[in-house]
Parts: sequence; structure tokens; C-alpha cells
Amino acid sequence: MEDYDIIAFIRAALEEDVRDGDHSSLSCIPADAERQARLIVKDNGVLAGVAIAELVFREVDASLTMETFIQDGERVKFGDIAFHVKGSARSILTAERLVLNLMQRMSGIATRTRSVVDLIDGTGAKVLDTRKTTPLLRYFEKRAVKIGGGENHRFGLYDMIMLKDNHVDYAGGIEAAVRRTMDYLKEKGLNIPVEVETRNMDEVREALNAPGVDRIMLDNFTPDQVREAVKFINGRVETEASGGITLDTIRGYAETGVDYISMGALTHSVKSLDMSLKAF
Repeated sequence: MEDYDIIAFIRAALEEDVRDGDHSSLSCIPADAERQARLIVKDNGVLAGVAIAELVFREVDASLTMETFIQDGERVKFGDIAFHVKGSARSILTAERLVLNLMQRMSGIATRTRSVVDLIDGTGAKVLDTRKTTPLLRYFEKRAVKIGGGENHRFGLYDMIMLKDNHVDYAGGIEAAVRRTMDYLKEKGLNIPVEVETRNMDEVREALNAPGVDRIMLDNFTPDQVREAVKFINGRVETEASGGITLDTIRGYAETGVDYISMGALTHSVKSLDMSLKAF
């Protein structure tokens, strides 16, 4: 994620929104007007996106200054003031919507993630996100997962090999898929981890016997089935539970001894945290 060009994204987002000018502000706000605004939190949760907001303000107008009171990752409640921004009134208004869109979305994800992490506290299992993200917003959504206390799975198709059920079926089975994968990695000189999705204990055994596998995903297993698989694998490779896991069932999965639990719901169906940027 370190290679992601945040500034390029911000510029593209501003181009989408502003084009040839913020005519609402240009038409009625004097060019020399200097004002302040504050970010008001209107919900309870975990704050995320403060550092991104500062980059947005700076990109819109380098003379804008922020005074931050609440940092990314801190719990917030209704009425909290996260920061003040000061400078050109026109610039503040131009940046407002992009700042709010990013912070509300990121804070919603961070809040959901923290609630999941809290549910499995003390078990040793780690919560992972997935690639079920909004196109072109993946960096921000995965960053929010980290802020909320979760861990990032692969960022995309390029930084980890995951042989899912369709890969396995198309390749003719787990053994064939893994063997071809190992040949490919050697040919290309790549050193990236390999995970295999399994649907039953027979596939778990096959994946465990395939040299080069780093992690086995236990897809749509019940907690009892995960416990059986984890015991059988016995630490020889990493384990991950996935598929149909909810807030009501995640503690049971975490107590099986599995290393990771991945949840698409961290990002794909999250309610944004309400907040507003108000002049004062």
C-alpha cells in the first residue's frame, strides 16, 4: 500500500468535482475572505481519515492550516470536534465535500472493524479485510481497516496468489493448480505468498500436501469444522476462516485456534459515520 499515489487520487477526485471552478463559492464569497470551519462528529464510533483530510486541504490550497484535536483511530462520540481548518473561505468550501466523503466512509469502516476486533479480543485470531471494496477507493478503505485495528489481506491480484474454487476447478484440482503456480513463480522470479481456498477436509489434506502453500483458507466451514481442520493442519501452514461469518458467530470461529478470519462486510456494506464541516 505504500506505493499508492494519494495525491494523484485527490487531484482526480477534485477534477471530477470542481472542473472549471467551484462556481457556488466563486460567485458569492469574496476572494480575500478568510474564515474557519470545524469538523463536527455526529455519531459514535472510531475516527479515520484525519491525515487524508489534511492532504486534501493542502492540495486545494497550501495556505490552509489545520488544528487537530482527535487523531485517526481514536473513539469519538456525538458532538466531538475533530479539527479546525483555517484560511481562504473559498478553498475550505471547495475541499469540504471530498474531505467529508472520505472521512465518513473511512470512519464507518474503522468503526465496524473495531467492533469486530473487540468481539474476538484475547483469542489470538486476527481480522482481515478482502478485495470487496469500492473501485479506486481500496487504499482508503483498507487503510481504515488498519486504523480500526484489523489487518489487510492482499491489496490486489498482484501481491499474493489466492487459488480460489474457480481457479482450482479450471486447473483440474488443487495439486495441479499449486504445481503450475510453483512453476510460474519460479519462471517469473516472483516471491509472493500462496493461499489455497478449500471447501472440505479432503481439499484441506490435498492443499497441505502441496509443496509451497503458505496459507489454507477454510471457506464456509462451521466452527466445529474449522477446529477440526486447524487441529489437523497443526501449525504447518497459516489458516484462515472465511465465508458467512457474522458478528454473532465470529467469536466461535476465533476460539477454534484459526490464525485469521476474513470478512468482506468490513468494507462492502458499512454505514458511513455522520459528520459535517461547519463554519464558525
